[in-house]
Amino acid sequence: MTIQQDRPQADDATQVLALTTLLARQQAAYRAEMTPSLGARRDRLDRLEAMLIAHQDEFARAIDADFGRRDAVVTGLTETMTVRAAIRHARRHLKSWMKPKRVGVSWAFQPGQARIQPQPLGVVGIIAPWNYPLQLLLNPLVGALAAGNRAMLKPSEYTPVFGEALRRAVAGVFREDEVAVVTGGAEVATAFTALPFDHLIFTGSTSVGRKVAEAAGRNLTPVTLELGGKSPAIIDNSADMKLTASRLAWGKLLNSGQTCVAPDYVLTPRNRLSETVEALKAAMLTQYPSFAGNPDYTSIIAPRHYERLKRLAAEAGQAGAEVIWLGEPDDANRVLPPALILGATPDMAVMREEIFGPLLPVLPYDGVDEAIARVNDGDRPLALYWFGADAGAREKILENTISGGVTINDVILHLAQDGLPFGGVGASGYGHYHGEHGFRALSKEKPVFIQSRFSAGGLLYPPYGALARRMLEILKRFS
Repeated sequence: MTIQQDRPQADDATQVLALTTLLARQQAAYRAEMTPSLGARRDRLDRLEAMLIAHQDEFARAIDADFGRRDAVVTGLTETMTVRAAIRHARRHLKSWMKPKRVGVSWAFQPGQARIQPQPLGVVGIIAPWNYPLQLLLNPLVGALAAGNRAMLKPSEYTPVFGEALRRAVAGVFREDEVAVVTGGAEVATAFTALPFDHLIFTGSTSVGRKVAEAAGRNLTPVTLELGGKSPAIIDNSADMKLTASRLAWGKLLNSGQTCVAPDYVLTPRNRLSETVEALKAAMLTQYPSFAGNPDYTSIIAPRHYERLKRLAAEAGQAGAEVIWLGEPDDANRVLPPALILGATPDMAVMREEIFGPLLPVLPYDGVDEAIARVNDGDRPLALYWFGADAGAREKILENTISGGVTINDVILHLAQDGLPFGGVGASGYGHYHGEHGFRALSKEKPVFIQSRFSAGGLLYPPYGALARRMLEILKRFS
């Protein structure tokens, strides 16, 4: 479904009507088949995977066109492969996820039975950002389809080529009342968030996430918010610096830092600050010997984002920080080389805002307690990374910080584990998905109690006599 953006403002009502009509069609289809069978759900997952395989090259080209330059290997590793892994994981476990789960019944209500029965919610809305436009639409869709729901997808207006390619591909394998893609700009996105979905999943910035939650709240629509924030990487004194720097460089420069769980800043022991800087420079230049003209290195998505990143670095330098550029910016192609920033202070924008690009502040700390305090002084991050071999220090960090997820001795990889929930906490979001956690988030886990023919509950019905009073005494004694 495409909603054009060159219409006059007066046509907004028509846009909203088209979305409302689509939602009504999906709701009607859901009511006609409220609990799809295991076979029906597997069929939808199979069609999703077949579509992904058939169009993977087209999707990679479309994303490359939207970015200006992003290698197909990046798209394959971070998007296509992760979605296919999620589909396979869901297919493998779907039968057990769908089974009602028996729960215990206290002795006073036996021989009654109780169970939790998962049931599809209905129609799920999914809004994705531009940085991983395929993964962040289709990974939540896997959970929605596994749980038996219908879904409406809204790609970012920053990836229009991909959005149109996905719309055509989805329309080729799914009926519009099963899965539909809605393309269009910010006005369409605003109308989309205002729809009375049965659940809404939004991935994006914290500022926009607040607006999405407010709009969904008017309909009492439950929301999963996957936001971002300043995800720290903490290097312990016990860390292997060469290995640590290599892994940090990979995670920071993947997609040129345009990753919600990218390391946003590094905390390193003061006595290892120079070593850390030199190791990071060496690792980054090993992985990317050049930046301008290097097809492995991704362009910044849009001029506005490119200029913002340059401004963050310039403001930090003007305020007294040392900015170490590892190459020359290519303004014409929006290629921004990495920069290490030393001496950044909390009042600088580069330390207040999520960076979302290849700038990396490196900050010294004295002792694990100071590192913990640095993390806890800010909003709760979407991810936290710790490098080292000291198990005691590691456990102290884990027990005294709160973040959406953690990877130890690497970065980002907790996101790739389908058995782990993915989600934020506080300003980095709320709610989880991936694997069974996505299935459960997009199901109504309905409590069911089945009364027995031989229940003694009738002994407590009024009028209350001596028998009822004796029964009450027994219940108080043993409950």
